[in-house]
Amino acid sequence: MSAAAADAELGAAPRAGVRERLRRSRVVRALRRNPLALAALAIIVLMTGAAILAPLVAPYSPTQADPGNVFASPSAAHLLGTDSLGYDVFSRLVYGARVSLAVAVLSVALAIAVGVPLGALSGYYRGIVGDHLIMRVTDAFQALPALILALGVIAALGRSMTTASIAIAVAFVPHFVRVTRAQVLLARRTQFVEAALVAGATDARILRKHVLPSAVGPIIIQGTVAMGTAMLLEASLSFLGLGVRPPTASWGGDLRSAQSFLFEAPWLAICPGLAIFIAVLAFNVFGDGLRDALDPRGQDAVHGGN
Repeated sequence: MSAAAADAELGAAPRAGVRERLRRSRVVRALRRNPLALAALAIIVLMTGAAILAPLVAPYSPTQADPGNVFASPSAAHLLGTDSLGYDVFSRLVYGARVSLAVAVLSVALAIAVGVPLGALSGYYRGIVGDHLIMRVTDAFQALPALILALGVIAALGRSMTTASIAIAVAFVPHFVRVTRAQVLLARRTQFVEAALVAGATDARILRKHVLPSAVGPIIIQGTVAMGTAMLLEASLSFLGLGVRPPTASWGGDLRSAQSFLFEAPWLAICPGLAIFIAVLAFNVFGDGLRDALDPRGQDAVHGGN
């Protein structure tokens, strides 16, 4: 019986590979049919490219002050004008995208690195450790508002871009724990896992080969949406004066500085405010598009209609 189960597990690998390729092609086709998701992806790509190539895209240094040219209106020389210190607003917007994206990527990566293993252990082993210890601690962290939790971490560790990333990651860990646990609980009852258990496969192999791959899609969706939320939290922390230190460009920090000049130079608040709005909306819309594309029921409905 063990030999038959082992053969079943070995034979399942090629079939799983074929199914994975078919699933990827269906996801790509589903995304192509979603113009909003494609537009959001284009915005994300453009924003990421501008952030990476900031020294080439920005016409001025974000910390190059021009005291003789303060509050300049948008013009050919300064596309989005200048602020109270003569900083070029467009240049600071571009470099601010670099800070926001860096914090978002680092915080989401840290949250995944901590939350996914904890969720996998909780869903696979359950018992006192999984159902009680891990999940009760997760509930305790999730009960706190993300911004309040981030403020507490920054108060304990100090103010910097790395600290902001860690603070936001701590707030996101419970979400990835719950998403991973739910997927592991579903995969734990599949025939592939039962066959692997009968064949004597180790828990590490079962988790790596059969359980965690089923959680990749939901984790990617959660990570995409979390990127937008992380950028919003980073802007909120900078607006409160707890993000990156001036004169480093930050959308939230620039928005904080602009609140004293809303009537004299409204573009100082409009530009970073719009940047935050568009970035967060793009990640949320693209995350929704990914969710629809990765939803097997949605895909079956689409292909069944065709």
